[in-house]
Amino acid sequence: MRILIVKLSSLGDLIHTFPALTDAAVALPQARFDWVVDHSLAAVPAWHPAVVQTHTVPLRQRWQHGQATHLIRSLRTLRGLTYDLIIDAQGLIKSALIARLVPGPVVGYDRHSIRESLACHSYQQCYAVPRDWHAIRRIRRLFAQALGYPAPDTPPDYGLARHSIATDHILLLHGASWPNKLWPADYWVELIRLIGSDAQVLLPGHTPQEQARAHQIVQQAGRGQVLPPLELNALYQQITACRGVVGLDSGLAHLAAALGIPAVTLYGPTQVSLSGAIGPYQGNLHSDFACAPCLRRTCHYTGPAVVQPACFAELTPERVWQQLQHRMALRA
Repeated sequence: MRILIVKLSSLGDLIHTFPALTDAAVALPQARFDWVVDHSLAAVPAWHPAVVQTHTVPLRQRWQHGQATHLIRSLRTLRGLTYDLIIDAQGLIKSALIARLVPGPVVGYDRHSIRESLACHSYQQCYAVPRDWHAIRRIRRLFAQALGYPAPDTPPDYGLARHSIATDHILLLHGASWPNKLWPADYWVELIRLIGSDAQVLLPGHTPQEQARAHQIVQQAGRGQVLPPLELNALYQQITACRGVVGLDSGLAHLAAALGIPAVTLYGPTQVSLSGAIGPYQGNLHSDFACAPCLRRTCHYTGPAVVQPACFAELTPERVWQQLQHRMALRA
């Protein structure tokens, strides 16, 4: 049986799909699984051992000379494929359209379960999954229904190899896709000072803005190392070697949890019950601020605030360091 997974982005959403793929590979050991993903995340599906081939489409790239040709070529490639089943695991109009390009029956969430209801009109079969479940549980249920096996209730298995801790590095994932998810820079500075000489502190930075913020934090803290921009496979290797990770609600934080790295992830405007990082040594700290989680990209709070965004005030560096020490001790 040839099965195609359509999950285009983002990094965290792709990581959330891995446990469902592990379930399916165990239930259907003779099946072949391929994946369609955005070109910018082409490296990610291959991290899971069940994925045989990855197909890419350039949807998130800036439009430059030759990009239209690249997109047309990618779509033509998809039209030439054939699968016994195509699972739209994203539930967006764009993912449904990509799925329909491929010859074969397309399945996905029903209109009560999906993010963009118009997408379900492209499916031959729709499945109901509660909207208030965690993303990982939702995708595991979708795959189980689509492929005809009982949905497991075991802890999620991401299918990623566990590694022994090779360094004393602590990685601070200070970047996030929403401005509202950013922990205050002064808190990062204080966290580095609390870590002290216990470990070497590393800060990645993919974009120029993240590089600038990382350099500012390190300069104010008086210690730490800013990593150069790294490709996803290099970041994967960097995370596997770390003793601990502190991150925001981002794809890299979910990757750290999936790899079994002791980690603490901070949630202000987003909801832990829907997208909290899950892993054997994972700790999530969430805000109990009056308007949190607001699920907004920018902060609209206008009252008195100790920090910005205001919902992070109670997620202090002391609290974060204490939690990370506890998580690292569990794996030591």
